[in-house]
Amino acid sequence: MSSEQEDLRAGKKRKKAHYGGFSKRQKDFKQLEVGMQGILITCNMKERKCVGEAYSLLNEYADQLYGPEKFTEDHSSESDEDDVEAALKKEVDEICTATKKNLRRFQSVESGANNVVFIRTLSVEPEKLVHHILKDMYTTKKKKAKVIFRMLPFSGTCKAFLEDMKQYAETFFVPWFKTPNKGTFQIVYKARNNSHMNREEVIKELAGVVGNLNPENKVDLNNPEYTIVVEIIKTVCCLSVVKDYVLLKKYNLQEVVKCNKEELQEKLAISTKEEISEIKPKEETKAEQDHNLSADD
Repeated sequence: MSSEQEDLRAGKKRKKAHYGGFSKRQKDFKQLEVGMQGILITCNMKERKCVGEAYSLLNEYADQLYGPEKFTEDHSSESDEDDVEAALKKEVDEICTATKKNLRRFQSVESGANNVVFIRTLSVEPEKLVHHILKDMYTTKKKKAKVIFRMLPFSGTCKAFLEDMKQYAETFFVPWFKTPNKGTFQIVYKARNNSHMNREEVIKELAGVVGNLNPENKVDLNNPEYTIVVEIIKTVCCLSVVKDYVLLKKYNLQEVVKCNKEELQEKLAISTKEEISEIKPKEETKAEQDHNLSADD
């Protein structure tokens, strides 16, 4: 065999090994699928930065609600824990292992749509956590996100076919809408990379499910107690029931920290009063000084 033939054969092997490795990595890369719970996050092109920002924000508030993330049981009595370096290495190894096995509290998976990130959750209530984040941002008006737009929690997923969605909703909606529970509601719908679902049909069927659970459940499109959020991506339907959807600006992290007209007027009135109270003592002091000067004369 000539040297040219050997080089050609070696090149084919390298090429095969390269694409074989790529295929294996692709297989390990998790995608949004039925049965997952998590948080759907929208952004504008910068998906990698969005994931990093989401991890930071979610862990900050999850620590408040659930405490720091734990990977294994506490082994503080073991001798190697006395060695700080060994303990640190062990913790890093545990984090790496948990990540490889997809056991992290928050794990980004492929959403199936552009400008959309899906963070799968474990041992976390998505609706409770996201509501906690947005309520705090609404109260403090402190901006904590640069690239994240909306953050929508989903504790239910099913196949994106009308009958599957209707059957799943009959059980999923029970905690909020089944007698004796009741409430006003609206349904918001969004489909991405899916052309076989009809918006009006989905809303009609899901509204019918809510009505069957308790006839006292009523539609309110202005300020409902609950908002049923339906997000369809390809063949997966994500479902959630959230509170304060209108108050928290449709769960938009950029909008929720902005002051509305009434809040601005209230702040302006308070600011004006404070300025007057600061100026008034100065005017009195000047009057007193004039009086003292005239008395001296």
